[in-house]
Parts: sequence; structure tokens; C-alpha cells
Amino acid sequence: MSRKDSNIKFVGLHAHSVAGSIFDAIGYPQDHMDFAYENGCDALALTDHGNMNGLAYQVLHAKKMQEAGKEFKPIFGCEAYFTPSIAEWHDAYNKAMEDKKRARSIKKDEQSGATVEDEGDSKKTQGILKRRRHLVLLAQNQTGLNNLFKLVSESYKAENFYRYPRIDYALLKKYNEGIIASSACLGGVYAGNYWEHREEGDEAVLEAMRESTRQMVDIFGDRWYAEIQWNNIKEQHELNQYVIQVAKEFGVGLVTTADSHYPNPDAWKDRELYKRLGWLGKGRPSWAEEESQLPEGVEEIGYELYPKNGDQMWDSYKQYSEEQGFQYDDDLVMQSIEETHRIAFDRIESFLPDNTVRLPEFVVPAGFTATQALVNYALEGLKDRGLHTSKDYTDRLKHELHVIDDRGFSKYFLTMKSIVDVAANMMLAGPGRGSAAGSLVAYALGITQVDPIKHGLLFSRFLRSDAEDYPDIDYDVSDSMTLKEKLVEMWGADCVAPISNWNTLQLKSLIKDISKLYNIPFTEVNTVTSIMMREALPEAKKKHDIKAGVYNPTWEEVMEFSPSLRRYLAMHPAVKTHVEGLVGQVRSCSRHAGGVVIAENLNENMPLINSGGVRQAPWAEGQNVRHLEPMGFIKFDLLGLSTLKMMEGCIEHILHRHHGVESPTFTDVFNYYNEYLHPDVIDMDNQEVYENIFHAGKWAGVFQFTEQGAQKFCVRAKPRNIIDVSAITSIYRPGPLSANVHDEYVEAKESPHHIKYLNDDAHDITQETFGFLIFQEQIALLAHKLGGLTLDEGNMLRKVLTKKGTGKGSVKGKLHDKFILGCAANKISKDEAQALWDKFEYFSGYGFNKSHAVSYSIISFQCAWLWNYYPAEWMAAFLDKEPESRKEKAINIAKKFGFEIAPLDVNKSGTVWEISDDGKTLIQPLTSIKGLGMAAIEQVLNNRPFVNAEDLLFREGVSYSKLNKKALDALCRGGALDNIVDDRFSGRKHFWSACVVERPKSLKKFAENVELYQPEGDFSEEEVIQFKTDLTGVFPINLVISTETIERLHEKYIPPISEFDEELEVCWFIPREITARKTKNGKDYWIVSVIDSNNEQTKIRCWGVKPQRDRIHLNRPYLARLNYDSNWGFSTYAIGKTFKLLA
Repeated sequence: MSRKDSNIKFVGLHAHSVAGSIFDAIGYPQDHMDFAYENGCDALALTDHGNMNGLAYQVLHAKKMQEAGKEFKPIFGCEAYFTPSIAEWHDAYNKAMEDKKRARSIKKDEQSGATVEDEGDSKKTQGILKRRRHLVLLAQNQTGLNNLFKLVSESYKAENFYRYPRIDYALLKKYNEGIIASSACLGGVYAGNYWEHREEGDEAVLEAMRESTRQMVDIFGDRWYAEIQWNNIKEQHELNQYVIQVAKEFGVGLVTTADSHYPNPDAWKDRELYKRLGWLGKGRPSWAEEESQLPEGVEEIGYELYPKNGDQMWDSYKQYSEEQGFQYDDDLVMQSIEETHRIAFDRIESFLPDNTVRLPEFVVPAGFTATQALVNYALEGLKDRGLHTSKDYTDRLKHELHVIDDRGFSKYFLTMKSIVDVAANMMLAGPGRGSAAGSLVAYALGITQVDPIKHGLLFSRFLRSDAEDYPDIDYDVSDSMTLKEKLVEMWGADCVAPISNWNTLQLKSLIKDISKLYNIPFTEVNTVTSIMMREALPEAKKKHDIKAGVYNPTWEEVMEFSPSLRRYLAMHPAVKTHVEGLVGQVRSCSRHAGGVVIAENLNENMPLINSGGVRQAPWAEGQNVRHLEPMGFIKFDLLGLSTLKMMEGCIEHILHRHHGVESPTFTDVFNYYNEYLHPDVIDMDNQEVYENIFHAGKWAGVFQFTEQGAQKFCVRAKPRNIIDVSAITSIYRPGPLSANVHDEYVEAKESPHHIKYLNDDAHDITQETFGFLIFQEQIALLAHKLGGLTLDEGNMLRKVLTKKGTGKGSVKGKLHDKFILGCAANKISKDEAQALWDKFEYFSGYGFNKSHAVSYSIISFQCAWLWNYYPAEWMAAFLDKEPESRKEKAINIAKKFGFEIAPLDVNKSGTVWEISDDGKTLIQPLTSIKGLGMAAIEQVLNNRPFVNAEDLLFREGVSYSKLNKKALDALCRGGALDNIVDDRFSGRKHFWSACVVERPKSLKKFAENVELYQPEGDFSEEEVIQFKTDLTGVFPINLVISTETIERLHEKYIPPISEFDEELEVCWFIPREITARKTKNGKDYWIVSVIDSNNEQTKIRCWGVKPQRDRIHLNRPYLARLNYDSNWGFSTYAIGKTFKLLA
């Protein structure tokens, strides 16, 4: 494609992308920039709605274009939301909040990180609460960019945000230096004057615009521009006339803008569809027509919003002004088009944002440089661990400190240490995660708890001296959200910001949504989307020569390799067109699971946004995009690990039951952990723990061993030390499993005398894994010891081995040649060296990070140690921390190991699972009852025991505004009041009606209720089951099928439906709901929702039912012979023959 040439110079100073104008614009900044360049433009501004989320894309692509020899200038901007006075707006907001009903509605709308522009709403008169007008702001230089960052950051503060972020005159006066501003579109500043005064006549409109101009000129001077646009909308031309007149009166510069929203002329329909997708399930936006049908042609919309060149802008002006019947001064319009080019190249500097690495100064002690402080802390940490006299440790420490200092990362480690110091006073942290566990400096600082020399972990796996990437320390804690909130509280919201995640439109859901808009039957769509990934995966893996492991095909590969999808799209070509145009576009904003940015004055160095009321960075850093590092920010990963919370709970129980600590504090928990569980003190060669837990298969919440496959493999492999556990968890992954490494490993472990090693070095490096290259570090060590590569080169080899080819010019080729020569120097033949290289390549796809494997295996051992020595305490903590979706399964595990489960009891249940004095019974907590808040629970705990109904209902000192009717209802129907239902009541339903439904306010009324509701009796079994399920989230399976029956079914190899065996075909389950349906041919079938002992819900399609004859009893156990299809799930015919009710 040859680049177009435009006779008229023009630069788009008003443009939107999907990165920041969600469900309003499509195409990422790079798409717009590429088209603009090919279309003959030399620059393009990005001015997304209220944010600068796309700036990182813009910067990175500008560098890429520059490297490709394309002279193209990126201009950084934002189309801000403006209101004249935030104070005035806030008064209206506060007044609205006085209305409680309205306040609830406002609260739902006020927190967002992905503002969706409703363009119709902005092009009319607005109430003050929603009022905001568009204002285009462009950075002239770095000063202007920093001011723009401040404005965006300010606009997202809670006091300036309701549905949209806002700025006003006061903020513009404060932060206008280095910024050019213009009046924007039909939703802009001048347009607001027009919409609000048009009914009053021309002079009223003009006077309002004059006042706006006076204010803006006072702030910006000659950096204020009046903006006109060209489309087929009558009101636009009326506005243009006013804007031109006011610009002349005040001598304000006039600019024409394209206001582009999609990256090329053909994308208009995709944008129209994308807008509609954004409002699915959210009501109807003000711009949507009654039926919200897609226009047939772009002329129906009245505008074309792609990055036009000067000639195209002129043509648009001539076409639309003629069609609308408005006269303009051609020379004036020509000047307004060309003025954009002068602004872009004469008034705006050519610059890229300052990307100096930013880390906080406050982590460096006064009087020290960052490196001096780091050295002092590291030496002190080594001394505290008694390792400062060992040459191995001091030499290793010096080497690491030298690399860290040379790479400029001393302050990074100090920041990480500061985070750890805060966490250490609040919660348990994991021993380590990822390659950082290979750093002795991290260990000495307390960032990790794993001695890297003791466990043979490599620093070069974490940080190479010859690399350019930033360090990446992942830090596990029991409660990451609380830690992040504490850091914000201590260091400030402008110093700590969570990282954004930008979720995109995925192929499967996109096909469904687009098909829905085209009224294509759901069954037709669902049939295709349920099988397309499975069809495409084998061919996609073959295309990339992937023989094992997990691979997610790209959407292009799914469309290429799925026959079902190709047929479907051939039948519905419009769906195909839109899918290709919209897949991967932004859908929503969320937060990274643990990533935060920490630096001073973030609000000046990035345009902060908020999501869910949390101030966060606008840019992402992850597998698909890396936007923080190029902009000068380092991500810190603070990740929540629920197992650590489980360990905290277990230790609290231990301290309470065995150490006499009535209410353990975190300091008590921390001290216990350091005394008994810290990796430096726990005996990780304790064979009792290995034999009782790992060999015996005694699994209950043991980290990394919650899946049956991992559990079975571990029992077969019988680990004896941490490296064995590390090898097992490293092998139990899709790649090694598909290559049968697990079976070969067990065989080698059982017969180690059959293993042949190449030489002594190979023996020393791979003996711990029985001759297998399980860990990536082993490849680096072998390459170093046998092939003469440095450890840094060995780790580089690990990274490049998966790339094809060993050509002389490639990094891989050079390492290959050096390795072969190095092996020769060590008297290893060329054939043996090549065979070893081939082995490296084979295992490189399966190898795992040893530092990570060892760190996580230590957690597994800590869990097993607690489970072995404190079973009741561990089981209570396990039940307390398992999510509701797995609670029933956890309860069944507890029963399996001999624990009794006591029902809810208002006088015994607490806020966590409690343990009976004999350690054999576990008591369900009140917090497991849905709808029962902590305020009500505190009233119960502070005032119990309750001896009867009167004591519960009329106790002096109880706040019944907190222990209210709703709370009493939840307690009663949840079963927590069963033990105070005495002989005066004919049953629990009688008690419920007399005490809760008709809540008595006096003893007299209570007595009347007791007599009145005497006939109510007890709840039916069906009601009890429903109440238990609804209020505790746990199906009371013990009321339906006994533990003994489940055990007998297990003995006869009849699994629950969630463990269905396709060869066996028979399983058991409990029906919970029946939905009657009809096929296209009018035949009856049922969809039966069932549950089993694992608390997993499944649906069964029952074909060919006879409603008059067939019957399925709800909440009764059944045996059934079923068919299973990966597309449709479970199904059966003739339920009279295939379903059998268990006695």
C-alpha cells in the first residue's frame, strides 16, 4: 500500500481509541496512527474521553514507527469532562445525596475506571448533577504532559467524580502551563452554551459563549482555540456559525477537527455495533433508536469519524455544508484546517514522555545512598542468620550486591524490603515465589525465607548481569488487599496505586453477542461456540510444533482451524465481519490481582484513574501488554494466598487450645510461626510427616495437593524430602504429564541403580531428580559445568531453547557452538555433546523454575506438618477458609477423617469454625449464615447464652436494631435457634411464626403468638433442606443420604456425578430442580439440575420424557446410567429405566 499524498496540510488534534473511549471508539492507538500515516498525515493526537489510558500504546508505537523509518509525531492529549465550578456541582451532589433513595442510585454509578461515553446525552441540556462538557487538552511539552496527568488524576478523585471525572476553571488555572485547549464537539464547552440557551435566541447563546471565551482566554491566552467540525448534523452547523463569530470577536484561533473514532473508513459499522454491545444489559442509551438497529450505510449516521487527511477534511466541509445549506468563508475554513498542522509542528514540541525509572525516595534512610543502605541491611540480615562467617555466603552476597548496584536496582530492593516490613506486622507471608527465591540478598532482607545456597537455587535465574529487564519479585501474603490498603494509608494514594487490567472482547462471547443482535437462534450459536476451541486446538498446536502443554489458540487460528465455526460464519457473513473487527477490543476495566506501582507523586507522572472507588494506574503490565516498564514504572506483585490465611487460623487455634492464649494477636501468631514453621527451623526431613500425609494420601487442604491427580501421583512417588515434593509438583503439569514423565520418574525413583549419568558433574546436578531435567536451573548448571557457558549464559540458554533454528547469527546458535566447544574441552565427544543439547531442547518445554517449586513445596510441607500434629486445628482452619463453592466437599473430607460436624447453635457457634473440648467435633460458625451481618453476630456473642425465646427476644442490653427481625429470621431458618425451641412450641415452624414472623414487642404479645401459631408444627424436610441451602450455601446432604450409603457406593465403584467415569457410565446424584422444555418438534424433555457430595451442581438433559408417567423426586438420591458428550454434557433417554431411586 503506497502512502497517500494530501495537498492540504492537516493534523487530527481530536481523536479517540478503544484504549480510552470504551464502547465509543474502536481500534487501538497504533491502528489509528498507522492509518493516519498511510493516509498522508505526519502526526496525530490521542484525546480519549476523560483519561489517557492509551498513552502507553501511543508511545510504544511511536518508537516502533521511528525504528521503521516512519517520520510520525505522536501528540498526547485528553478530551476532559469540564464543568465551570466543581464546588457548585458538588453542592448539587450533596443535596441529591440527602435523598436516601436517590443516594443509593448515585452510589451505584459513581465508581468506575472505564467511563462509557453516552454521546447523545452530552448533546443536549443537562441537569447539573450529570453536567459535563467536553474540553480537548493537548500537551505542548513535558511540563504540559505532567500538568495533564495532574488534571486527569484530580478529575478521578472522589470529590470530582460522579459517573464521569470532572475538572473546572479552578483546576485549569492551577495546571494549564504547557497545555493547548480547544472547545471540542457537539458535546463541548461552546456546545454546552448552545444547548442550554438555544431556546432563548441567538444573543443568549452568543453571550454565554462569550463568557466561556473570556474565562478560557484568561487561563490559556492564545493557547485557547475554537473548534469546528464537519458532518451532516444541522445543529453542528448552527454551532459552527456561533463558534466562528465568537472566535472573530475575541481573535481566538480557529481549528477544524475530524473527531475520529475508528481507524479507517470501513470500520464505521463495527463501531456502531460495538456501541450497542456496550449497552447490552445496561438499559438503552439516549442515542439509541427504539429498535437499536444497525444503519445500512454511513450516510444514515451523518458523519465519518476516521483519521482524515487535509484533502478529505476539505471535501467533508464542502459536502456537508452544501447538504445542510450553510454558507462559510472558504478561506477561513482552509485556515482552520491548516492551523492544525502549525499547532502540531510549531507549538507542540517533538518529545516522548520522560521514562526515568521512578521509585520512592522515602525507602532510603537519611544520610545514605540506596546502595549503601542496601549493603548495610543485607550484611545485617546475614549476621542475624548466623551466616556472616561463611565464605560461600559472603562471596555470593557480594556478587549479588554488585549486580544489583550495577543494574541500578538498589532502591527497588529497598522498596520491596519496606513492603515486607509493613506486612510482617500484620500477616503471614509466603517463603517465596518465583525466581526471586534464588536471591541471597532477598533472603537476607527477609523478602524471602528460603536459603538459596542450602537449596541450590541460582541468582542468575532471577537477575542476569547481562540482561536489560527489570527484576520481578512476587510476594505472597495472607491478605493482599489489606496490605495494599495499609500501604496507601501509610504512604499516600499518590504514592501507591494498583495496576489496571483491561479486559477485552473474547471470541466466544463476542460471537454470541453479535449473533444475538442479528436474532440468530441461541442453540445454533451455542452448538458452534461449545466445540470450536476443541476443534482448533490440535491443528493450532501442530502449526507451532507444540507436542505437549497448554496452548490457547488465537482467534485467527480458531477461525482457521474450526470447521464448525467456518461453516457458521459462511452462513452469517455479517457476524464474521464484525467479529474480525471487534475481537480484542476493550470490554471493561478491572484491577490486577496483586500488582501495584510505588513511587512518589504518581499523580504528576501518570494520569491516575479509579475503579470501584480505588485509585489506580491507567496502564497494564502482564503477559499480553507491558506498559509500565517502558513508561518508567516497576510493578510490585503483592498476591493473596489463602493457604497462608488458613495457616494463621490454624495457629490461632493451636495457641488457644494448647498454649493458653485466650485471644491470640498476630504477634502471637507470628512468633509461633517463627519458632515452629519458618523454613529455617522446621525439620523438612521429618519422615513422619512424609509418611503420614504424603505417602498415606491424607489430604485436607494441603497446598498444591487439592486435585485428585496430584494426590495420586504423590502417593505413587512417595516423597522423602523437599526436592522430591518440588519435583512432583513440577512434573504434575500438562506438558510433562502428556510426555509420560510422571511414570518414568516414579520408575527411576524406585530403581535409582538403573540410572546412567554422563559423568560426575551430570550426576551431581541431576541426582536429586533421579537423572531427569525437571528444573530449568539444571539446564543452566549443566551448560555451565559441562559446556563452559557462564551461569548468565546458561540462563539465557534456558530462555532461547524453545526458539527454532541454531543459525550462526542467532543467540541460540552462538550458545550452541560455544557449548559444543566447551564440552570438547571437558573431553565430551561432539556426538555426546549434541545428544545432551538435544536433551536440553526436549526438556526445556517441560522444565520448571526450581526456586518457585522449592518455595511452594515448603508451604505444602508446612501444611502437612500442621495437619499431622494438630489435625483438629488444621481441619477447623481448612473449613473456615474454603470458599462456599467447596464447603460441602470440605465438610465431607472432615467427616471422612472422623470429625463430627455440629450444627449451627446460637450459644456455641462463633465467627470461625470452633473445636469441641475433646477435639472430635467441629462447630459451624454464625458467619456462614447468609444475610446475618457482623453487627447482629456481635450482639449474639456479647449477650449469650440465651436460655429460651423470651431471653432471646427481650434481653436487656441487646440492641435489637442490630439483632433485628431479618437477623432473627436468618438465625431461625438457618437452624441456629433449634436448641432454644422448648416444649411450649409444637415445632420449629411454630417458633419461627411466633417469635420472628410476627416479632412480638412485649411478653403479652409473645404469649398470644405462642397460642395463636400452635398448629404450625415443624418445618417440612423439604423446607429444612431449602433453608439450609439458601442460608448457608451448603446443601445438607446428610438429610438426604447417609455417610454410610455414600461409603457403600464408593466401595461398589459408583462415583458421584462430578467424578463421572465415561467407561462405567453409572453414577449417583440428588435432583434439585426440574425445568420442563420442548424440542423444536414439540417433544417434551426435562433439564434436571442435580447435586452430589462434592457440592457441585450439574445439569442432565432427559429426552423423551412422558410428563404424565415419568416422575423424579427432588432431594432424593438416585442412581442413573448416563451418556456424556463434551458438547452437550450429560443426557439420558427413558428415565423410567435409567434412573433408580436409592432406598
